[in-house]
Amino acid sequence: MTYEVVVIGGGPSGLMAAIGAAEQGAKVLLIEKGNKLGRKLAISGGGRCNVTNRLPVEEIIKHIPGNGRFLYSAFSEFNNEDIIRFFERLGVQLKEEDHGRMFPVTDNAQSVVQALVNELKRLHVDIRLNTPVADVEYEHGKTIGVTLKTGEFIGAKAVVVAVGGKSVPQTGSTGDGYAWAEKAGHTITELFPTEVPITSNEPFIQERTLQGLSLRDVALSVLKPNGKPIITHRMDMLFTHFGISGPAALRCS
Repeated sequence: MTYEVVVIGGGPSGLMAAIGAAEQGAKVLLIEKGNKLGRKLAISGGGRCNVTNRLPVEEIIKHIPGNGRFLYSAFSEFNNEDIIRFFERLGVQLKEEDHGRMFPVTDNAQSVVQALVNELKRLHVDIRLNTPVADVEYEHGKTIGVTLKTGEFIGAKAVVVAVGGKSVPQTGSTGDGYAWAEKAGHTITELFPTEVPITSNEPFIQERTLQGLSLRDVALSVLKPNGKPIITHRMDMLFTHFGISGPAALRCS
């Protein structure tokens, strides 16, 4: 069988890509190697799913690690306000919390996942779960489809690789897409963690003295060896058994 668009990956990017292609009238197949869609989305924001941020685009880009200016072109096509309107059109009412964070009023990430799945069904997107992809196939410099690990070939005029990085392997993000991107001629830069909890070997962490303590609206700073701050974020923070977590720690990381 041949599709106009095959999307690999049933996470947030894959779900949105499949919906976007189907809205344009394309015949779309969404392939997910796991047994359910939106697994990472369902655990985001502490299970509440912070779908976007309502701060100005310039402020959002300022907090992107490295050179975030490359996002200006993408945001000119579909920005954070578009995301808010998109979900509200799907019936997901959102609320704004501190620092511009947008959550569903249900405080339940599953309501966001279900809204996306319902839209896929309404648009008649074909979905295949438990279907790992072995490779993306090219011919004469163009994509022609994908080969599944079963050996089955599925033809496609376009393939969207939306498999995520390597950050949360338990949700299926195991870095499959890097080899496919490199095969297509892309350059893969060195990988490093970002937006992650911070580990510490401080005695009070190892002794778990403060484990479970949650602090509201505190300033967390990253310091140079000379003690001068590199950056400071004022948000919520949580002491854990391995270090610190919460929005402030994730942002500083």
